[in-house]
Amino acid sequence: MTNFTSNFLRSSSFTVGEKLCAAFIPFVGIIEALVFAVADCCDFHKNKDHEKLSYGFKELSQIARESRFTVNEVEALYELFKELSSLIIDDGLIHKEEFQLALLKSPHSENLFLDRVFFLFDEKKNGVIGFDEFIHTLNVFHPCAPTEDKIDFAFRLYDLKQTGFIEKEEVKQMVIAILMESGTKLPDDFLEAIIDKTFADADADNDGKISKEDWKAFVLRRPRLLRNMTLPYLKGITTVFPGFVFNTEVEE
Repeated sequence: MTNFTSNFLRSSSFTVGEKLCAAFIPFVGIIEALVFAVADCCDFHKNKDHEKLSYGFKELSQIARESRFTVNEVEALYELFKELSSLIIDDGLIHKEEFQLALLKSPHSENLFLDRVFFLFDEKKNGVIGFDEFIHTLNVFHPCAPTEDKIDFAFRLYDLKQTGFIEKEEVKQMVIAILMESGTKLPDDFLEAIIDKTFADADADNDGKISKEDWKAFVLRRPRLLRNMTLPYLKGITTVFPGFVFNTEVEE
């Protein structure tokens, strides 16, 4: 689990249930981890025998117009994307192995939570993440993104079977995956109790599954949970990370 999530769980302003629920959607921590993991992976062997997709200023400006990001922010995010997409195969696309390498330090590690995050970024469902998909998904984390979009994204993360409902076993699988990724071990009875309580709170009509309407009502009653789905410092994204200092073609 990232430092962001670990510190969050130690805070005293949330109930135990809220803390664990918030840990269910530690997206900001994942994005921060991607940023800081890039430098640690630079020595990994790269395969450059592929045609590389690239974006110029004109294309980046168009992407910015179609998103909530400024041109400077899109340029900064493109610097991050280029690093991630060249960790193994330098082709301008993020492969699942590169995603795993950045976050788990191994291209062959498996984790259900990261699999689901990759699945949602891979909007075209072709096994790779293009820069347009990267930006489109990150739009959900923009401070100005509609709450509805954030709620829907989190719902789709847990709807493992893509049935339009979240079942208790799906929640359990995801929580165990997140705890495994963090190296955290909880007693089975404690984990079951928390999951049962959280599921009962969310399953408004007591039909044994959480519908989109149930999920929306559950999250809206706990708006603080959505803090994990909002990047808090987008205005400074071009200067927060030293590795992204570059000459931009636009003044903002």
